[in-house]
Amino acid sequence: MANLARLNKHDFELVVKSSNVSFDNDFDFLYEVYNAVIDGIYEVMEAFQRKYNPVNHYIVIMYILNEYLFEIGMTNKEDVARVKESDDFFNLLSSICADKYLTNEQLNYRSQSFINKFNPPVSTLDLYLNFILQFLGNNATRDRYNNLVRDMLVKAFQMSKCILSLIIDGFETEGYSTWRTLHENECILITLINNGKECFDEYFKHIRYAFAYRGEIPSKEETDKVFADIKNEMKEHGLKSKDMKKFIEYGYLYKVKNLDQLENFKLNFRDGVENAAGLKEYSKTYEYASEIAHSSPLLLYSKKTYYFGQTIINLYESFFRLERIFSMYYKSTVPDELFRKYEDLKKLYLTQLHSIYRIYKRNFPAKVEQKFEREEN
Repeated sequence: MANLARLNKHDFELVVKSSNVSFDNDFDFLYEVYNAVIDGIYEVMEAFQRKYNPVNHYIVIMYILNEYLFEIGMTNKEDVARVKESDDFFNLLSSICADKYLTNEQLNYRSQSFINKFNPPVSTLDLYLNFILQFLGNNATRDRYNNLVRDMLVKAFQMSKCILSLIIDGFETEGYSTWRTLHENECILITLINNGKECFDEYFKHIRYAFAYRGEIPSKEETDKVFADIKNEMKEHGLKSKDMKKFIEYGYLYKVKNLDQLENFKLNFRDGVENAAGLKEYSKTYEYASEIAHSSPLLLYSKKTYYFGQTIINLYESFFRLERIFSMYYKSTVPDELFRKYEDLKKLYLTQLHSIYRIYKRNFPAKVEQKFEREEN
């Protein structure tokens, strides 16, 4: 067992130090635990004749460090030294870490997946998302309008990364239902941008209304004043008391330009926000995503291939719209030289993303393939 692959003490300490957590003089103890964990892992691998991946020593060490910090953190300070010297603590820590590595890494449950993180439909979009999020994460301003756009873009692109992670792991319907939230976010953002400052200001006001409705304003006097404003505005629009929640959530839509030209406008998402954003064509797609998100029986019998393709297609379409907004935002906040570099990135990677999108659109038609598996009698 001693001859099987493992890190020497020097390399082990380099990994521990790279974690940026102080372990004082615990290296000797932790290295003993590491060796015991590696012994345990190899014993199991040899005892059970199945295919295992090569041991990832970095991940093993991360389990040890995090388990150790958790257990020490749960121990009274005066007992820490005694606990460290206990054989029971050593054995328990070694056993838990070996179990977690084997179960979570080697025997980790994986749903059937149609794609991996290295495949261009994922890796190219992920590259693009990482670039955008790195910039947005370091670009807060004092302008509340730009900051709202930035915050909504950050959330949208974070959800996009979440969707990629879900489809990599074979969770297509979960990715599809997450796209539903992404779509809501993009529709609100597009509506605000298309309708300008007056709509933005109304949206900020309704954020405050929502805080009051949820009891998030500490002052009772201020809360009462907000509710008085809400009731007065509702009266102006001919709304009743039962309409308060939807007015608080969607009332900013009254500031949409040419509101009277929107067909069947209502204070909701599909007939209101989606309609105002000009994305009514997604109404049926949004409906399917809602059924999945609300755990209807259809969730149990959803067809993996269909939702895999449609999740990527809808994610890409949302990304293309959001990227155009980001591009305008980026151009207005960086020097021309940096924006020209961004345009070079777009020429290479956005072109590839459009090519990928066309392939998926051709191979996964929305109306041809059955969406749900029928239960066999």
